[in-house]
Amino acid sequence: MRGYARHAVLAAGATLLTTGSVRGRLVGLRGFPGLVEGAGRVSGELYRLDDPELLARLDHEEGYNFVRRRAVVTLAGGRRARAWLYRYRGPRERAWPIPDGDYRAARPSPGRSPWR
Repeated sequence: MRGYARHAVLAAGATLLTTGSVRGRLVGLRGFPGLVEGAGRVSGELYRLDDPELLARLDHEEGYNFVRRRAVVTLAGGRRARAWLYRYRGPRERAWPIPDGDYRAARPSPGRSPWR
């Protein structure tokens, strides 16, 4: 998302389209969020990838604990669209729930985590 460390990868070849939400739960994972299966909604940003090589770079940045899948996203205006997203599939022993599914609200300052 804008303002967070990995956004620089998107800024190099993607255009922000809108915000939206998907079904699932959000957990905190020592400085970054993870989308997992569950009841609820998770909010985020939707981008158009302008550079075809960017998807492979994003896969690398996300790492082996995240798997890329297509999902239905409810856009800010209420329309639905299919988009790529990353689901967390790694260990959860140290994960904590982010009940409202909004990482920006839970961690508004990228430089300082309230959980450290």
